[in-house]
Amino acid sequence: MFGTPDRLHRQRTVPTARRRLRGRRVAPAVRSRARAWAGRLVARRIQRKGIDLSALTFIPEKAKVPLQRVGTDPVPRLAQLRATDPVHRLKLPFDFRVHLVTGHDQVRAVLADRDSYSNDIRHLLPGTGPTTAEDVGGLGFTDAPVHTRLRKIVTPEFTMRRLARLEPMIERFVEQQLDELEAAGPGADLAKLVSFPVPFQTICALLGLDLDDRDAFARLGVQRFDATGGAAGAFGAVSEQREFLFDAVARQRKEPGPGLIGQIIRDEGDLISDVDLAGLADGVFTGGYETTAGMISLSTMVLLRDPAHAALVRGGSRKDVDRVVEELLRYLSVVQVAFPRFAKHDLEIDGHQLKAGDVVIASLSGANRDPASAGTDPDTFDPARVPSSGHLAFGHGIHRCIGAELARMELRVVLPALLRRFPDLALAVPAEELSFRQLSFVFGIDELPVTF
Repeated sequence: MFGTPDRLHRQRTVPTARRRLRGRRVAPAVRSRARAWAGRLVARRIQRKGIDLSALTFIPEKAKVPLQRVGTDPVPRLAQLRATDPVHRLKLPFDFRVHLVTGHDQVRAVLADRDSYSNDIRHLLPGTGPTTAEDVGGLGFTDAPVHTRLRKIVTPEFTMRRLARLEPMIERFVEQQLDELEAAGPGADLAKLVSFPVPFQTICALLGLDLDDRDAFARLGVQRFDATGGAAGAFGAVSEQREFLFDAVARQRKEPGPGLIGQIIRDEGDLISDVDLAGLADGVFTGGYETTAGMISLSTMVLLRDPAHAALVRGGSRKDVDRVVEELLRYLSVVQVAFPRFAKHDLEIDGHQLKAGDVVIASLSGANRDPASAGTDPDTFDPARVPSSGHLAFGHGIHRCIGAELARMELRVVLPALLRRFPDLALAVPAEELSFRQLSFVFGIDELPVTF
């Protein structure tokens, strides 16, 4: 998510070209001083003119670590950092001060500290790129008191009692999609026919959205979390989705619908702006289907590795299924990093000094594989695991995912139904041929061909 515009990147490469022309090597110390000098020049330029995060087209290699995986596992480098330097300053170009936090206790402390950090990212979106500060809203990028007011509006919809009324509807969606999977026959793509449409239909019904072009929203949902092209492509997808939601809000201002958007309009009226309402809807909408879609596909793949695990979900009690779901959430940690935090003042984390304005990236996948909390063999999927503290798959603190209980409900419904309907369910291709997302803030899998 951090990088530099192409023009600035070319400035950094000029000394290399000159060295080639002269035909002689330059000592590493000289190269280091040259990079630092160029970094200070660019840093001063950024301080004067600002930086537009939505215009950045690449991510430096060292910043990719918390987004990379080997199969379902975080890359070994993440575990190394957690063991030796759980609050690690990334050595990024141009003197950006970014700290990667990987230890469970340290991540939990950062996410719980509302006084020392801000989530407001608008200072990095001055409006010169494809996305402006007005395009960013919702809960994840706001601070109190705005965050408090907005969260209070939607929280009642996501209590266990209110969500219970959705379970029969979710069961109908699941059966409908399992019918489609069966009709498609062996080799069908479970990701397309089950994993995506179940949470997508659920969140549309909850919000009161009528969406016909599922393929377009499936594409945008992947693009907005894809970091392979830096932040530019992701913010472009955000803008495209939010345009639709602005239109939906405008229509429902005139005639409020039966879902959450219409209910908020009836309750709040002009007290909530279209920008704030569209931001709320965007957060609930995207967070409500893309992450759960990834969890359904990846969970199915993990359960099929061991017949005993699949059998536990297929025939186990509600308590058994709940235990499996919690371990899947910990083990997979599909949301790989929390929303970035910005230090409000100079502070210290675990003996590590931060300056005001420093960026803190909390690795949820790293924290959830920490043996200090997960216990023995944290890289092993074990439904019998008894962690010493709860996982952080949904984050922690005031920005904890508001849809956590809805995601749990969907997983509890779809996984047993899938394995009961298809007791011989298996992957249709060797596991090594599956295509995982290589660099995404939300980990997932593009296709999951299955036989039954």
